[in-house]
Amino acid sequence: MPDADRFVRHCRWLLEQDVGLAVFGTNSEAASLAMKEKRSLLDALLDAGLPANRMMPGTGACALPEAIELTRHAVQAGCGGVLMLPPFYYKGVSDEGVYRAFATVIDAVADERLRVYLYHIPPVSQVPISLPVIDRLLKAYPGVVAGVKDSSGDWKNTAAMIEQFTPRGFDVFAGSETFLLANMRAGGAGCITATGNVNPGAMVDLYRTWREEGADAKQAKLDATRAVFAKFPMIPAMKAAIAWKTGREDWTFVRPPLVELDQVQRDALQQGLTTVGFQMPNAAKLA
Repeated sequence: MPDADRFVRHCRWLLEQDVGLAVFGTNSEAASLAMKEKRSLLDALLDAGLPANRMMPGTGACALPEAIELTRHAVQAGCGGVLMLPPFYYKGVSDEGVYRAFATVIDAVADERLRVYLYHIPPVSQVPISLPVIDRLLKAYPGVVAGVKDSSGDWKNTAAMIEQFTPRGFDVFAGSETFLLANMRAGGAGCITATGNVNPGAMVDLYRTWREEGADAKQAKLDATRAVFAKFPMIPAMKAAIAWKTGREDWTFVRPPLVELDQVQRDALQQGLTTVGFQMPNAAKLA
């Protein structure tokens, strides 16, 4: 079962680093969590007094009734937005099908407070959210469809989103800090990224100072840290890093089909992170 207390502590630690909470995304293992678990964990954050307006829970699901239920719950709780995958089991679906999926959820929730951030991650979902779909959604739901997390890994696609849609009030977040500086320079909104869970301070620093001298060096340091994690399965690697920094072995737990790093991998991860000067300030709060 998910450890709600540890989840709250981690999210509070992230807020202390001045980052927002995109809970129930890929690295929350959200696709492996039941609806009941996600609702319970979101309620745990709210009951602990964490600010709902700093939360962007992932509410996309293959079953549209589940996406509607969790989206409605997030809106009613006052969350700042929701991060929404398209239904991702069936592959090769048409743009019309992707559009209808988002439209169905938006129409069912029917709340003017709803802010949808599209989650474009075709390397994992295999269901892209094309530029024409975004254009159509913006026309149909202005102000409701508020932005995108582009985890395509294709900077040309991210740049096209920025150029075409940011003039219409649409926020474009890169899906990796590797593109953070380029995203900010092009007029994007920042990044929503896996390793924000373990390296938030350095990302916030670059976000705040991207116009200043030294920004490229800061980006290079972010890239070096990301490259170490990228040598391993990302989710188990981040959990292994937290286990290392907190001394809590149970931080390594993942839900199948994911598998924790073995000891050889963990040793290599720690060596690589030590080499690049990786730090997790106040990691004891996550223990």
